[in-house]
Amino acid sequence: MNILELNPRFDLQNDPKSAAAFSQFSEMLKAVKEKELNSTVVTALNEGIQSINNTVLTGKYLTRLIKTKQQGILKLLEKEQKIVPKKHYQTLWMVLGMSSFGLPLGAAFGLALGNIGLMGLGLPIGMGIGLAVGTNMDKKALAEGRQLAFEAKM
Repeated sequence: MNILELNPRFDLQNDPKSAAAFSQFSEMLKAVKEKELNSTVVTALNEGIQSINNTVLTGKYLTRLIKTKQQGILKLLEKEQKIVPKKHYQTLWMVLGMSSFGLPLGAAFGLALGNIGLMGLGLPIGMGIGLAVGTNMDKKALAEGRQLAFEAKM
């Protein structure tokens, strides 16, 4: 199955946010076309492309549609084929590190030293742990050929 082409839109000249979202979606399509995809993913990808090509929406509604379709496609790629964009795991694990490692460490520091105001001290530690774990997972995905040549900027 072939992936459809995204039709150029000339009404985006006056709306920089929609133009940026459209450009990012087209970059994602170029990166996805380089990968070997199963028919389920190609079908979903083509449905997203058709909905963007056939829409008459403009402005923030078009931007919202493009971003929604892009997020859906990226989630499907991750779920079905374990393919992720650049810095995916780094972004994910930074937040997880802060919440699952940083807050408990900060609470432990605060309680141990008798000053609960030191709870915020754990957040940068957790962020560092999360960034290290996420960076390693991104390197592993790149080595296994599961990383797109595309960075998602939501």
